[in-house]
Amino acid sequence: MLIVGIKSTQLDTSERDWIAAPAVSGVILFARNFFLRQQVTELIAELRALRPGPFLVCVDQEGGPVQRFREGFTRLPALARLGACYDRDPHHALAVTEEHAWLMATEMRAIDIDLGFAPVLDLARGNRIIGERAFHVDPAVVSVLGLAYVRSMRLAGMAATIKHFPGHGSVLEDTHIESAVDLRTLAELRANDLIPFADALAAGVEAVMMGHVAYPAIDALPAGYSPVWIKDILRGEFGFRGIVFSDDISMAAAESAGGIGARITAHREAGCDLVLVCKPEVVAEALAAHAGTKPCDPARVATLRGTLASSWQDLVDNPQRDRFIARVCALAQETTFA
Repeated sequence: MLIVGIKSTQLDTSERDWIAAPAVSGVILFARNFFLRQQVTELIAELRALRPGPFLVCVDQEGGPVQRFREGFTRLPALARLGACYDRDPHHALAVTEEHAWLMATEMRAIDIDLGFAPVLDLARGNRIIGERAFHVDPAVVSVLGLAYVRSMRLAGMAATIKHFPGHGSVLEDTHIESAVDLRTLAELRANDLIPFADALAAGVEAVMMGHVAYPAIDALPAGYSPVWIKDILRGEFGFRGIVFSDDISMAAAESAGGIGARITAHREAGCDLVLVCKPEVVAEALAAHAGTKPCDPARVATLRGTLASSWQDLVDNPQRDRFIARVCALAQETTFA
């Protein structure tokens, strides 16, 4: 039921107890958990040894400002670079988008990460936390590039997690530190932010991460707490049968539901399958509040486990990877965005 954060580059005794708890279905890693590729590979191996079977190890490795593992990995440009490239040369942009996704996913799979939470399908419309993490301002372009990203992640053995449903890019607020409200109607959202999500859902993506934005014209509750958004629209209208993740319950915009335990309950009752508890400081409280809660079905968790992993040496020996790195990293030299 819970995907939890850990404190540092090594597990302590309390964290080993967290990993063993039935309510924990996985771990999300951050820059605080990394200093060398070998070190984080050993940390992941220890997590696997503590929890054999369906157990997810996840990370945000989008590129640009949100890339948790850097030293020893390809420095991926922000997705906005791909959108800017699309404006100049759509054919080239599609190819480089696929290469970006392949590099991200194969490097993560080579160290036994299941999910690099990607791609971001929010629109580049000025949000303070999304910023250059978004492909483009135009939903049609976001859709085209997002579908290319999903295709290539799958070829690399990684399930796709589209985020942040139903669209975080058209409000200014950063939900890590403040509440966010989008006053538009459902019809307006369908004509804009929902387009890339609808197309990716039609393509059969495996997972969706909800946003903490509230859309009072549809439901007063933030989307991750909203049965209207999850049960009626995402699952009912779009027919989604995969895994629904919450965004991090430690964010300020998640506080409207109450304390940590109440936030988890609200997400689960709304229809979230897995709840992100990213701050180690609140994991013990989360587990205490939900010690007897039925965990997410292991068979459903297993659908997100990575496949087709190469060893790191196999990646290094692959001449295709060098070509991809050269083309993708060349985008980082660009100075203009879409």
